[in-house]
Amino acid sequence: MLERKIEQARNELRQIAAEYGADNISVAWTGGKDSTVTLHLWKDILAELGVERVTALNIDTGCKFPEVLHQRDCLAQDWGIDLTIVRPEVDMADYPVAQDKVTCCADLKVEPLSRGVRQQDIEVLLTGIRKDEHPDRDRPMREQRERPDCLMMHPVLNFSEMDIWAYTMQYNLPYCPLYDSGYRSLGCVPCTKPCGGLGSEAGERAGRDSDKEAKMDMLRSLGYF
Repeated sequence: MLERKIEQARNELRQIAAEYGADNISVAWTGGKDSTVTLHLWKDILAELGVERVTALNIDTGCKFPEVLHQRDCLAQDWGIDLTIVRPEVDMADYPVAQDKVTCCADLKVEPLSRGVRQQDIEVLLTGIRKDEHPDRDRPMREQRERPDCLMMHPVLNFSEMDIWAYTMQYNLPYCPLYDSGYRSLGCVPCTKPCGGLGSEAGERAGRDSDKEAKMDMLRSLGYF
């Protein structure tokens, strides 16, 4: 079953590369488990096509776990990723982080994402979203978006959480040690808590802020994914 999903993802990536050209495609990479699998899949397809340059876009909100940033930086160096890091254009010293979840996500995530896509001339952004992670993420494999202004493609859309971990183990991918401490989904520090690990009965995003999760559709309309 997993092998079929992997091959489907690879075929989708081959097709998008043929349509848009590898130079116009980048990975929205958080350093988390799902987008790391997407990055690895894309890296393999580029190697198959004889393309050495692998580009990724990372949003550093200023509120990320240090362990996630360390994982991102180490893996980018080890894999030779051409990584662009974009940051909010707000004064974080005085910013009311997580007080208004929609405004906070718009300022710290959505605006930098749109700016990064625009500045890097990205036509296609590959994400790590999966439809079983949240009801709002049950989407088409491809989404033409206005915010950010690009085509979004979700290669691991049909992967389950267990599939992601099986792939991670099968290909010996490095991962953030926070996953071994009860975290299942990694976001910003103020809005993320452990939720019991993979065997827990709680949902995968149970450790995320419930208020923000309830407003996912509104956030998506602003450009969040």
